Order: sequence, then C-alpha cells, then structure tokens
Amino acid sequence: MQLGLAGKTALVCASTSGLGRATAQALAEEGVTVVVTGRSDGRAKEVAGELPNAVGVGCDLVADGGAEQLLTAAREAVGDLDILVLNGPGPAPGPARATDTAGIEQAIDTLVKPQQILVQGVLPAMLEKGWGRILSISSTSVQAPLPNLSLSNLGRAALAGYLKTLATEVAAQGVTVNSLLPGRIATSRARQVDEATAQRTGQSLSEVEAASKATIPAGRYGGPDEFGAVAAFLCSTQAAYITGTAVRCDGGLVPTL
Repeated sequence: MQLGLAGKTALVCASTSGLGRATAQALAEEGVTVVVTGRSDGRAKEVAGELPNAVGVGCDLVADGGAEQLLTAAREAVGDLDILVLNGPGPAPGPARATDTAGIEQAIDTLVKPQQILVQGVLPAMLEKGWGRILSISSTSVQAPLPNLSLSNLGRAALAGYLKTLATEVAAQGVTVNSLLPGRIATSRARQVDEATAQRTGQSLSEVEAASKATIPAGRYGGPDEFGAVAAFLCSTQAAYITGTAVRCDGGLVPTL
C-alpha cells in the first residue's frame, strides 16, 4: 500500500530511541522529512543521520519554553509541519493515595502543557492546507489505568480527552487527531522495566519475561517496527476517515473492546 506521505514533513517528539524512533523510521521510509528530537542535540543528529529523510534537533520539551523552541527549530529545518507525533516519558510511579498537588502539577506539566503548545502551533498551517495528522503515542492506561502509575494515568487521560475534543473540531478541515496505545513492545525501556521487576522479586529476567508474555494473547512482545507501521498508517492519506480514536497495538493484552 502506498501511504501517500512522500514529500510531507513531520515532527516526532522523543524520537531518538524506542517507540518514537520506530515511528520516525517508518515515516522516513515513506518519504516523509522527519524532525528527530531528544534532549541531546548530538544524539538527535546521530539518529537523524541513520534515517533516509531526517534532521535532528535537540530540545528539552518539558523545560520552560521548550515546546516553543522546538517548534521554531523544526520550522526552520523543514518548514510547516504536516504531521505531529506527540511522545515522551511520564511522571514517576506511585499510588493514587499518595498523590499530592505538586504531583498533579508535574503530570500536567509533563503530559499536557507542552503537547497543547505543540498542537496549537502546528494547527494553523494544517487547517490552511486542509491536511494534517496529529498522533499521540500514549499508553493502554488511557483505557485501562495501570496500578501504581496514578500520575501517568491522570496526565495521559487528560491529554486524550483534550485530543478527542480537538478531533471533532477539525475533522471537517482535513486534520485527523488520534492516539496510539502501545502494550508491551520490545524496546530498551521494556527490558529496563523487566530487569527492575526481576531485581525486586528475586526472579530471573527470563522468568519475568515469560510471566509477562503469558498475559499477552499473542504470546510475545511486539516489535518496534510493528508499532511504527501502525503509526505511519494512522498518519497516512488512506487513514483520512480515522479520527478521534485510540488504537491499541498490544497483542490483545487489554481485555476490553
């Protein structure tokens, strides 16, 4: 299938590793000129150099003025953006009963405010062109909140609600807004989580991985390339009638429709 993305431009946040990098790779292979971002300018440029159509921009998105700086740098590098992929780490884990006001502010500052600034920054050009794709790499916690991740659950749900509302407002102007929810994908981050579980429980890493895979109907972790392919499709011309939705890429993990 030809995705119709050749010649488009994209900003993929937190794209020097993991799911962000997989998404940047998939888009670049479809002919999109991708802005690769990360806190390290050197690392962003290194990853961009490994992709067929990319430039690297270093920026701390959650720092004061970070989102505005990133938008300026991205536009200087590739012009107006056709595709915006929101991505980034969440706040520290913790139970809901221990949540305080400072934690809530951190969740919003990390998972909502910078994303809203980016969205508002790219929308005018998308609406003028009558074509745009906004995609949030989120979490299955949007549909099934995860234990001990109260602040992440809160912030990601808030962003999802904002994006759903936005989707209804801009759909008729050719701009789609969706969320992509990963399950257990075989990234370095997933391995770090499994290693931490092994250390905490006294199990071997292989035992932890086997127990985790046993909860997934597909019986395995997903590949980053599989996730990137779904992300690229949701940004494609063919996906023009998909908007305001959350798509899971989880091997059947979440037991909801």
